[in-house]
Amino acid sequence: MEEKVLETASLAGHILLENGAEIARVEETMERIARHYGVQDQNFFVLSNGIFTTGQAGYAKVEFIPFKGAQLERVAAVNQISRDIEAGKWTVDQARERLLEIRASKPKAAWEQILGSAVGSSGFCMIFGGGLLDAAAAFVVGMLLWTFVVFASGPHMSKPIGNIVGSALATLLCIVFHRIGFGVSLGNMIVGSLIPLIPGVAFTNGIRDIADEDYIAGATRLLDAIMVFFCIAAGVVVTFMAAYLIEGQMILVNGTEPDALSGTLPMQALAAFIGTVGFSVIFGVPRKNYVQTAVVATVGWVAYLALFRFTVLGPAISTFVATVIVASLARAFASWFKTPSTVYLIPGVFPMIPGGGIFWTTFFLVSSRLSLALHAGMLALEVTAAIVLGIVLVSALPKRLFYRKKTVV
Repeated sequence: MEEKVLETASLAGHILLENGAEIARVEETMERIARHYGVQDQNFFVLSNGIFTTGQAGYAKVEFIPFKGAQLERVAAVNQISRDIEAGKWTVDQARERLLEIRASKPKAAWEQILGSAVGSSGFCMIFGGGLLDAAAAFVVGMLLWTFVVFASGPHMSKPIGNIVGSALATLLCIVFHRIGFGVSLGNMIVGSLIPLIPGVAFTNGIRDIADEDYIAGATRLLDAIMVFFCIAAGVVVTFMAAYLIEGQMILVNGTEPDALSGTLPMQALAAFIGTVGFSVIFGVPRKNYVQTAVVATVGWVAYLALFRFTVLGPAISTFVATVIVASLARAFASWFKTPSTVYLIPGVFPMIPGGGIFWTTFFLVSSRLSLALHAGMLALEVTAAIVLGIVLVSALPKRLFYRKKTVV
């Protein structure tokens, strides 16, 4: 019986880890399942890509679990299974059967992911200051980029090569569209189009793991995110250098000033809402939670803009406060809607991840404007640190602050 229980717990942890759950959630879920079925003397050691399981009767199992991509729908489903197990609704065999069904479930259809990338790119292009025509161009480039990811990069390329080629393709398409008049602000077009490649899951979960004192796993995930950022930057550099060699001069990139219409708070709120819904598809968020995740992200982004524009706070402090709001809403929504907070937190902080700062740092380096590159790079680091501190702070708060009290009738 012990072996069957531990196998079931390990299966649940396997599904969680390979689909984007944080380490603390994986360990907690596995322990909850084992304890409910009477296995008290067990040990689960979870790393970013592996699980070690041992039991009292000599049971031992080591699994290597590579990250397959964010499918938060499966994380939510396993979380619900663990709740049902605690409520006594499943036998061990029934729970295992249900977990196998979840593991075998198909991700979002290719057309749905491609549409999500297009919608997310257009929305985030406006978030970063692009106008309506720029957003339309980013919509097309985001659609073509994710078509490449689904049918070429994912199945046939390594992760670094896929990110380099994908970012180079998106940059090239934006340059071509800009040359033919399809788009005004080349910089904002490129930034919006590259956002689907930003490693939001690895970045956010790395921070959460560090907050939970899982330093090895957190550092590994953050390092993975940094490598993806470098690969994206490399693709941009290759494209601009190739254009320079062909034309003999550096391409003029504009986009540091926001569009007058899209820069208004109502339009920014709309863009954040629509863009987050698009990226919720890519992250595999359950469909029933699309609106909730978009609300969390929109509240956080509007809070950031209001603080940055109408107070003396700079971008870093404004980002910190907005991150605290997003992380708090994520924990509250997790309690209210019985869904893991990861489902809300990852899309919620996504608008604040400094993807634009990475692009501008790269471009200024390529164009030999070192002082501007240093300024953009330091600002990106400050914003990143603010996000880290905001998530760490809220993660340290006691659970009772975010759970509704039950009324006694």
